[in-house]
Amino acid sequence: MGLLDFFLEEFIEVIDWVEKDKDTVLWKFPDKDANIKYGASLTVRESQLALFLDEGQFADVYDPGRYELNTQNMPVLTSLRNWDKGFKSPFKCDVYFLSTKTFTDLKWGTANPIILRDPEFKQVRVKAHGVYFIKIKDAEKFFTEFAGTKSILKIQEIEQSLRDIVAPKFAEAVAESGVSVLDMVANYTEIGAKVAPFLQKDLDPFGIELVKFQISSTSLPKEVEAFYDKMTNMNMVDDMDKFTKFTTASAMEKAAENPGGGASEGIGMGMGFGMANQMMNQQMNQNTKQDQNTTKAQTKEEIMDTLKQLGELKESGVLTQEEFDAKKKELLSRL
Repeated sequence: MGLLDFFLEEFIEVIDWVEKDKDTVLWKFPDKDANIKYGASLTVRESQLALFLDEGQFADVYDPGRYELNTQNMPVLTSLRNWDKGFKSPFKCDVYFLSTKTFTDLKWGTANPIILRDPEFKQVRVKAHGVYFIKIKDAEKFFTEFAGTKSILKIQEIEQSLRDIVAPKFAEAVAESGVSVLDMVANYTEIGAKVAPFLQKDLDPFGIELVKFQISSTSLPKEVEAFYDKMTNMNMVDDMDKFTKFTTASAMEKAAENPGGGASEGIGMGMGFGMANQMMNQQMNQNTKQDQNTTKAQTKEEIMDTLKQLGELKESGVLTQEEFDAKKKELLSRL
């Protein structure tokens, strides 16, 4: 080892941090037990803070800028070491750099369903997932209460540590909001705004600021989803007559695809009777709407036409003889 190498290792003259990845929150300057030269250059870049610790005791904090380390701009460390009388020797300190940028896309989720009281379903189990953003707002609190003396701290470690805190706060906020699970999607922003204050109270002791909390998805038990789907389908139907025709045709088509199955006979008989009822209802509606001067011959014509159609359904096997006879008797009684 040459004399120059000895001095380079013995005294630190330049202190800075060039971030190599976007996930590092805290990074310890690798001093290798070297002494910091009095008057050394400290560079703190934007979205960084530099923390100086003297024998484990929190000392000075530096905002972004370039500094020459001396007694004038190291007030706490100078006081701790009594340097106020022109001390200019090299000194030993632990130097940490802290990222103050906003860390985005931290994941949260309910590991197990949470049980909520619901105005629609009384009680329901809900699972939810989303993301949140955080930043360090109090360097001293964060270092002493959360980070400790690690040489490097990644955002993934913070995300893991906070996972069991976030989900319960979501449950508290949803319970307080009183929003039905059916309306939850339309109220993601409102619920997220309610979660934030609950969660911030738990982050304050660690010097962490919650910048944003967002719900990405919620899911319900399968039986609740099935019920909701039925309600949605019924609300979409504005013409029950068209809906009945559609479902009848669909059932007949499925039955025709399996003509040999016992199920097709049952479907055919049931649907045939349904079609007969439908035809009768249509006939009755038409008769009601007709002018009072409509002749008996015209009414008889329509009834006979309906009988003819029912006869064709019987011949094709859609109607049974018993079903045909019952409808025939009903129609003839109207003549």
